[in-house]
Amino acid sequence: MSTFTKLLTATLLTGGLLASTGMANAAEHEVKMRNMGAGGMMVFEPPISKIAPGDTVHFLATDKGHDVESIEGMLPEGAAPMVGKLNQDLTVTFDKPGIYGYRCKPHYAMGMVGLIVVGSPTNEDAAKAIQHPGKAKQNFAKLFEKLDTTSAAAAQ
Repeated sequence: MSTFTKLLTATLLTGGLLASTGMANAAEHEVKMRNMGAGGMMVFEPPISKIAPGDTVHFLATDKGHDVESIEGMLPEGAAPMVGKLNQDLTVTFDKPGIYGYRCKPHYAMGMVGLIVVGSPTNEDAAKAIQHPGKAKQNFAKLFEKLDTTSAAAAQ
């Protein structure tokens, strides 16, 4: 076998392996941490991201004074919690299907929360059962209502 043929074969096999593991199709998404946005003050934009397993989300510290971290009880079983640092971007690859609830720790009670839905929302009931302070409770109720509405419309 010539060197060119070996190289071509290796390249095709590698491409096939990446495609079969989903890495070749993984997408990247952005969520901005904002002082003011379309949804009001202290928000993540977008507040809900629907992604596929293996996709990456870049949480961008667009405005200062924010961080992002997962909320205990609002993760699929076996998923690693995420913890960002104040005023810093965070990049996370989501491999396990389900709902991931997250917050800005300094502005949690002000309602700065969001949802990542990876594939099927397998842990939705458990995520909905978590108690939240202040405006976070109202905002999560709105996010779950929007999620349920869009899921029902997609099913029709």
